[in-house]
Amino acid sequence: MKALCLIVFGAAVLSAQPDPYEGLWQGFDGEWGHVSRQLVALAEAIPTGTYAWRPGPGVRSTSEVLMHIAIANFGLLSYTGPKMPVGLTSPDLEKKVTAKADVINWLKRSLEAVKTARANLQPGDLQRHVKIEGRDATVDGIYLRIIIHANEHMGQLVAYARVNGIVPPWSQ
Repeated sequence: MKALCLIVFGAAVLSAQPDPYEGLWQGFDGEWGHVSRQLVALAEAIPTGTYAWRPGPGVRSTSEVLMHIAIANFGLLSYTGPKMPVGLTSPDLEKKVTAKADVINWLKRSLEAVKTARANLQPGDLQRHVKIEGRDATVDGIYLRIIIHANEHMGQLVAYARVNGIVPPWSQ
């Protein structure tokens, strides 16, 4: 009888463990899809000529912001396991890739890489400890940084677009 109670109690304790895909992570995929669609829609809506526009000297141009997002997505993701893509070889790629089609291609690839890597996470992966720039972090912390970073620069790009008379597609 005692053994049966231990088994039942043990099963209850195990089932009470928090699911790493609930709570914050339950909403990640939907939010990632949302910001991804908005980034691509805005990148496509911005005219080619506006990709070189910058609000002032020393501030990133439109293409540089979009490439910064793509490079950061791949870079942050690499701390969680996936390798950097072939072709992401130059630290100043942000300034070198300026053609609209190329920028959008890099952006889409990076957004999809995050989505795919997230879908392939295994139980326990989110709590795995990693080092990033000499600091301790967890995989879930890196994913949180990725989505916050994308949204931060989404706001920047909306401001860039509006200053140039471009209405974000989802606001029309």
